[in-house]
Amino acid sequence: MEQPFVVSEIASQPDCWRRAAQLFTGDLPARTERVAVVGCGTSWFIAQAYAVLRETAGHGLTDAFAASEFPAGRDYDRVVAITRSGTTTEVLDLLARVTTPTVAITADPATPVMKLADSVVVLDFADERSVVQTRFATTALALLRASLGESLESAVVDAERALEFPLPAELVQAEQFTFLGRGWTCGLAQEAGLKMREAACAWTEAYPAMEYRHGPISITGPKRVAWMLGEPPAGLADDVAATGGLFLTSDGDPMAELIKIQRLAVALAQAQGLDPDNPRHLTRSVILGQKAAS
Repeated sequence: MEQPFVVSEIASQPDCWRRAAQLFTGDLPARTERVAVVGCGTSWFIAQAYAVLRETAGHGLTDAFAASEFPAGRDYDRVVAITRSGTTTEVLDLLARVTTPTVAITADPATPVMKLADSVVVLDFADERSVVQTRFATTALALLRASLGESLESAVVDAERALEFPLPAELVQAEQFTFLGRGWTCGLAQEAGLKMREAACAWTEAYPAMEYRHGPISITGPKRVAWMLGEPPAGLADDVAATGGLFLTSDGDPMAELIKIQRLAVALAQAQGLDPDNPRHLTRSVILGQKAAS
């Protein structure tokens, strides 16, 4: 039986991150610009992570929106659109109507986004055959992190380790997963949950870590996992242990931790006889008719 495409796509991420870190980023937002970052699905969660990173690094106000929810009339200096396919209806509609300078990050240079955005960064080496996004999303975030002056050397090393990390049997056998983040990793937590739902139809949720005690912890217990991306709040591990649930965390780069979760999603899908390349009800790009888009 042939391996799903997504397996090799996941494995290629360290190399993709290295390439992204070396790209020219002059078309991306400059320091002090007021920026809105938009996307759909996975790209929206990557936008959320970048928005927090950019503001935290002191580069200027940065908001993240689902493309369909972009606030009309709000003043920005630049709009950044993240779109793997370059064909997503909501993103193209937004680019067509805004007058703010725009830059798109895409994987496909032969799509409508090339004409609608004022400038485009093409990550064609990170494109994917799988419907499920893995390497494009993390490579886009690697590019954006590099544009803020971050070094990705340690992240790449951690990613290589994540590819060799043995997935414990208790993870493959777990019945529920809650992903937790703080700051920029809240977006990664949302993406982790989405990946598990898409590929494996798993019961997953995602929250800011400090919000976890405000209700969501009530679902945690034996055979259920709370997985922290980034540094956990004090006492959280003990709170999860008291429920009988499994608490996971790591000192490595949170993007590398996401690789472990991608691998787990594939393992869970295959254990159920699902196709992780082609999740049910999903397509590579959501292209809507005129009525559905309005």
